[in-house]
Amino acid sequence: MEQTINFTVLNGLRQAGKFCDVVIVVNGVEFNAHKVVLCACSPYFRSLFTGSWNTGQRETYSIPGMSPEMMNVIVDYAYTNTVPVTKDNVESLLSTADQFCIEGIVQACVDFLETQLCPQNCIGIWKFTETYFCPQLRQRAYHFILHHFEEVGRHSEEFLDLSLAQLCDIIEQDQLNVRQEDVVFVLVLRWIAHLPSERKSYISILLPKMRLGLMTTEFIVNHVKRNSLVKDDNECKPLILQIMKERSGFHGVKSSTNYKLGNALKRPRLPHTVLLAIGGWSGSSPTNAMESYDMRANHWMNVTQNENPRAYHGTVYLNGFIYCIGGRDSMEYFSSVRKFNPVALTWHEAAPMHCCRCFVSVTVLDDHIYAMGGFDGYVRLSSAERYMPETNQWSFIPPMHEQRSDASATTLHGKVYICGGFNGEDCLFTAEYYSPQTNQWTMITPMSSRRSGVGVTVYGGEVFVVGGFDGVNRLRSVDAYDPLTNAWRTLPDMITARSNFGIDVLDNRLFVVGGFNGFTTTYYAECYDETSDEWTTIHNMGFFRSALSCCVVPHLPNIDYYAAPRAP
Repeated sequence: MEQTINFTVLNGLRQAGKFCDVVIVVNGVEFNAHKVVLCACSPYFRSLFTGSWNTGQRETYSIPGMSPEMMNVIVDYAYTNTVPVTKDNVESLLSTADQFCIEGIVQACVDFLETQLCPQNCIGIWKFTETYFCPQLRQRAYHFILHHFEEVGRHSEEFLDLSLAQLCDIIEQDQLNVRQEDVVFVLVLRWIAHLPSERKSYISILLPKMRLGLMTTEFIVNHVKRNSLVKDDNECKPLILQIMKERSGFHGVKSSTNYKLGNALKRPRLPHTVLLAIGGWSGSSPTNAMESYDMRANHWMNVTQNENPRAYHGTVYLNGFIYCIGGRDSMEYFSSVRKFNPVALTWHEAAPMHCCRCFVSVTVLDDHIYAMGGFDGYVRLSSAERYMPETNQWSFIPPMHEQRSDASATTLHGKVYICGGFNGEDCLFTAEYYSPQTNQWTMITPMSSRRSGVGVTVYGGEVFVVGGFDGVNRLRSVDAYDPLTNAWRTLPDMITARSNFGIDVLDNRLFVVGGFNGFTTTYYAECYDETSDEWTTIHNMGFFRSALSCCVVPHLPNIDYYAAPRAP
């Protein structure tokens, strides 16, 4: 039988002063310990106790340059393998752990600091890693800066203390996450204004790092060209002339087809998140098509993988996997669940549902997947079930109040909402929610229109219901439900009427793609922005299809695969 050292016993012996063979002295404070335990914890102690200068006779070692509090933490860690990391001690603790080469404490500090990353401290943590070798933390902090650049630049005092080289490095990255390039110019001006006499000459260095070709002509004319720093710098003038010459005869944002241009001033930033449109019905048959929408280049990429066709299914993203749930092909209705790893580009089988569910409604709440209603090939279903990834098991929850296929679902404030659908006879205008706390379904105020093949998602703190089929016509109308008032309000219509389409929220905009317009499947796509309260068209998908499903996938390390190609 394998024998293991009982460190609880050893720690008890240390605290009782039994069998200790070394005393560590820090600022006059003594720490009794066992050499073998300290040696197992740190190569520093192994070197200290076994160095050639050591005669083996000394039992007391004085260690300068640290506090008794830190030594107490180290000795406790050596015996317990636990360490209390707090905001107050993490910096000194990491410094001490680095000095003593204690990887476990270093990692504990790194893990703690990663959880503390926010726009106000991410630059400080990034700079902190210049002193200590923490490549994982340095990369996480740097990516946090890139992903939250606008908030960091507007609200962080640390942003103002960046060096010129650091700021240049950040703003020239393709991974910089800004919805509008104008923001970069505004934040650079904020940085310069912090030390104007010292930094005003840097505008000629910083301006070429920006993607001026992505700014609107109006912004360049009114804010860049007329800015006093730009006007007074002779090195900036040729750059502005170049941009204005290229813009001659054009207005507004550049054409979406320019994404392949190699000019660094025009190259779109990489998206931090992508919208995937998966499967569906194209022409007279189901498809396995998978497309990725690059919001920065306004372009769809075909990223279809070797997977069987599936339509009228549900799709969710959870814990690094994309789950495709239920649906059908040309022959059968599915209870099966397939999950896709978007990094490894591999498909895997997950546990099947208890029921076949075509026209199913799916959503995620608290790391659980909910699948509700649908059609099993015989009847419209009111049953619902919940999937737990940690056990790879589905279990039934109470049935809904109504049979619903062709409905759609989302989550808000800890509840699962499902709206509309078809009960086998009528398109539905009813909606209800499930609360895991009470394990009950509750009806809410009905919608103003019957909607089957509807799109439902949460946007701006409300449940949006979009489009669908009322039994006569495909709809363009949009309503939003406020759970605080249990009431619906009407919003601007979509540009294109559609049912059985993909829907999700990306970059604080609501996207709808594909669907059936009453005559044919479509590849049209559009988005709604609550700020402007308007719908605008985006680039069409590459495939005509309805009965598809969409999900948003954030922060992929292989984002280049899903993004439109950028020329050098």
